[in-house]
Amino acid sequence: MRLGIAAIGKPGRGPEATLAADYAERATLAGRALSLGPLELIDLEPRKTGKAPEAELILKAAEGAHLIACDERGKTYSSRAFADHLAALRDQGERRIVFAIGGADGLDPSVRAAARSTLAFGPQTWPHALARAMLAEQLYRAVTILAGSPYHRD
Repeated sequence: MRLGIAAIGKPGRGPEATLAADYAERATLAGRALSLGPLELIDLEPRKTGKAPEAELILKAAEGAHLIACDERGKTYSSRAFADHLAALRDQGERRIVFAIGGADGLDPSVRAAARSTLAFGPQTWPHALARAMLAEQLYRAVTILAGSPYHRD
């Protein structure tokens, strides 16, 4: 099952972008044996501002995939429950999952409506570059949990 993080905005050259890329690479390498991955970071830069143009790009990037909307009102998971959720989706035959991270104003209602599930990192608002890195880390953590690695201790 392929994984993707579709995020509005430029990833930049800062430490958050480096961290996200590092975790995406780790998740890709660790997930091969589990049929999870690769983890692709999809950077979306709309030509027009606003939620509607952003939604068009997100929905196009997620076409044919199981879309998960990252939203502060979404469902929260422990790391192990998140790993189990991914494994269940894989075992149900999902071929691709795309996580959507909206722009500064959040996700357009059309993206939330198209999403088959939601994910929240709590009620706080996080900078998009940091949310992207945190999600990449949690995907790597999920892969290592499913692989039985001692990386995650609970």
